[in-house]
Amino acid sequence: MAAVDLATHPGHLARRLQQAHYLLWNTMVSEEITSPQFAVMNALVAEPGLDQRTVGERVGLDRSTIAEVISRLGRRGLLHKVRDPEDGRRSLLRLTDDGLRTHRRLTVRTARMNQVFLAPLSAEEQTVFFDLIRRVADAAEDLRNPAEPQGARG
Repeated sequence: MAAVDLATHPGHLARRLQQAHYLLWNTMVSEEITSPQFAVMNALVAEPGLDQRTVGERVGLDRSTIAEVISRLGRRGLLHKVRDPEDGRRSLLRLTDDGLRTHRRLTVRTARMNQVFLAPLSAEEQTVFFDLIRRVADAAEDLRNPAEPQGARG
């Protein structure tokens, strides 16, 4: 059997893209705060007081991953949990002052990193790239969280 052309395999290209992003993130943004941790912080800047499940949904992280990210940010003193006064079973998340400062600092760095990351593309190509990758990511999200089967609804 002949070798396949991996340049036509989206998973292979996505992995290479992720490797490039990881390298740029570690060199230009932060070696301490990961991209998923920044995404969680960003979600809490946009909507302070979200619960853990909702933050995970906003940034596309599964339950176990979001739990670990929240735990690490909490240990670093970047966010704190407050018991929801309306539902004592859940906690609401807010960035600490240090978390807000860290987010501001990393936001500037991510903007620079994104310029480098997207430099091979013209402004028009970047718009098309974002549209296409968003569509594929959204479709992949639907595969991960399929709707309830038609026959199972009552």
